[in-house]
Amino acid sequence: MMFDRYGREISGMRISITQKCNLRCLYCHNEGQKKSDSEMSPREIERVADAGKRIGIRKLKVTGGEPLLRNDVVEIVEKVSRHIDEVSMTTNGILLGKYIVALKNAGLDRVNVSLDSLNPETYKYVTGVNNLQQVIEGIKTAAKIMPVKINTVVMKNINENETENMIKFAGENNAVLQLIEIETDKKHANDGFYRKYHHDLQDIEKELKEKALRIEVRRMHHRKKYFLPFNGGEVQVEVVRPMHNSEFCRNCFRIRVTSDGKIKPCLFDSNCVDIAGLIKNNSDDNKLMEAFEKAIYMRKPYW
Repeated sequence: MMFDRYGREISGMRISITQKCNLRCLYCHNEGQKKSDSEMSPREIERVADAGKRIGIRKLKVTGGEPLLRNDVVEIVEKVSRHIDEVSMTTNGILLGKYIVALKNAGLDRVNVSLDSLNPETYKYVTGVNNLQQVIEGIKTAAKIMPVKINTVVMKNINENETENMIKFAGENNAVLQLIEIETDKKHANDGFYRKYHHDLQDIEKELKEKALRIEVRRMHHRKKYFLPFNGGEVQVEVVRPMHNSEFCRNCFRIRVTSDGKIKPCLFDSNCVDIAGLIKNNSDDNKLMEAFEKAIYMRKPYW
């Protein structure tokens, strides 16, 4: 295992496998990656996963862009799952129904699906497309064979009143709901876009606390999990509040790798370590490990 200078054990990794996407979400941060058409091959991604295992990575999340737009996505999941204990994916869900069985067979353990509204007009406003029903069907199909989390970015004057409906939908489909605060970097924290759409989740979290049967705290980001009563059982809701949240940063245990082969110590910092040359030229594993060590040393809490 490996620790950064602040005593945080690095146990998770997010690997973006493409910048391509079939949505145009108005809040997208593109995993903090600058525009690039270059993509790592499945074998190169496997080398990254293997290096991750060597430094103690136990959980790996495949992201994008939209990862399901890569026609070799099943091969990628199969390769990384050889090295990592738990492999998950974040997707917009449009192609989920098409791939989910093959992904599970390849080694995918669970999936996060972005869904910001159950209202077709609101969904189209946020994403720019009319594929809501496809996403809903994808979630229902996936939930039958693996754990599902629904990622809902809460936005002022757009979907902040849909929380109850989203909780109900998650409960009906045996999914976990994550209510996510819209985020940006320090430079844009006071600009018009952020002020227009940012919705403080404190009131929502207060209401969840009052209704919860029990509350647990996740190690990652030290965020709370609220277990609410639902149809004789319970539904789990997490609240993700990264903005101006030092506790969130203090309990961040993962690094990121961009689709063009750069290790990114933090979403909002641009101090990347380029490993594209190392993985393309089959450099020895020691050099790759040194690059990860350098990136981990560069990590520091953003907030």
